[in-house]
Amino acid sequence: MNKMIVAVFNGETAAFEGLSALKDLHKDGDISVYATAVLVKDASGKVSTKQAAEQGPIGTALGLLVGSMVGLLAGPVGLAVGASLGSLTGLLADLNRSGIDVQFLEDVSKALDPGKVAVLADVEEGWTEPVDARVGKLGGMVFRRQRSEVVDDQLARESAAFKAEVKQLKEELAQTNAENKAAVQAQIDSARKKAQMIQDQAKAQMDQAKHEADAKIASLEEQLKQVNDRQKAKIEKRITKVKSELESRSAKLQEAARLAGEALAP
Repeated sequence: MNKMIVAVFNGETAAFEGLSALKDLHKDGDISVYATAVLVKDASGKVSTKQAAEQGPIGTALGLLVGSMVGLLAGPVGLAVGASLGSLTGLLADLNRSGIDVQFLEDVSKALDPGKVAVLADVEEGWTEPVDARVGKLGGMVFRRQRSEVVDDQLARESAAFKAEVKQLKEELAQTNAENKAAVQAQIDSARKKAQMIQDQAKAQMDQAKHEADAKIASLEEQLKQVNDRQKAKIEKRITKVKSELESRSAKLQEAARLAGEALAP
C-alpha cells in the first residue's frame, strides 16, 4: 500500500539513523521508499525543513505534505495559529493533494514537541513490523496514513454538480421572462467558468498522476535489480499495484473531465 509515514524522534542523530534504517529496508526489499524529507521543530515551536523532499514527480506528493506541515504546524498549541484564511485554504488544499487528511497532521503535531525531529517518507509498505521495529529501537514514534484519492473524488462530484446546475439554469432560461434572462445567463456563464476550471484541474491531475506513477515504477524497477530472488515477487506486486492505481485514478479524472465538458456544451 502507498502510505505517507512520519517518524518522530527526540533529536537529529536518531532521526538520521532512522532515515538510514528506512533506506536499508528499501535495499532489502521490505519496503519501497519513493521520497524522504526531514523536519525540525525548534524551541520556539517553529517547524523548518532540514532535508527537502526529492525533486521531480516522485517527490511531488511528499513535497506538498512537507509544505503543509511547515505552514500548518505553527506552534505547540496546534494547527495554523495565526494563519490567514487564504494561506490556510491553500495549505489545506496542498494537504488534500498529497492524499493526507488533517486528522493525520493533528496526530503528528501532538507528538512533534519543540526540539524533536520528524522523518517523512512516501513508501510502499506491505506490513508495518519492519519499519516499527527499526524506528522503535531508535526511540521513534511512527505515524502512517494510506494515501487517498480525495481530490479525484471531489473533482468528479463537483463536475457532476456543475453539469446539473447548468442544465437546470438552461431550463430556467428558456422559461423565464425577458427581463430576467440576462441574470440567468450570467449564472450559466459563472457555472461554466467554474466547470472549465474543474476540467483543467482534472486534466492536470491526470498528467501529474501519470508522471508520478511512471517515476514510481522506474524506482521500483531499479529496486528490483538490487533485491534477492525472495523479494523480487514483492517488488513486482508493487509495480502491478501502482499501475492498477493509475488506471483507477485516470478513470475517475477522465469522468470528471467529461462531466465538466458536458457542462460547457452550448
